[in-house]
Amino acid sequence: MIHEAIYKLYPNVKIIREDKEGTITALTIDETKVTINMDDVNAKVTELEQEETNKKETKVSAYRKMDMTDEEIIAIDPTLKEYL
Repeated sequence: MIHEAIYKLYPNVKIIREDKEGTITALTIDETKVTINMDDVNAKVTELEQEETNKKETKVSAYRKMDMTDEEIIAIDPTLKEYL
């Protein structure tokens, strides 16, 4: 999700490289290095994770309103298992 956060915060970034040590290099399309603020990136990751959680909880709530069982919900969308 770090890459997604970088792309959202820095729309000019088109290439992300990560080495074995986990060092991230963000580049424009012409491979010019873009300086990124990892504190901002980490905050954006947290925000994106919360958005994803909210979407999944909303799905579960909608299925519950249709009186679906846990098994039926999982059959439709196995990714919701941890939200049941």
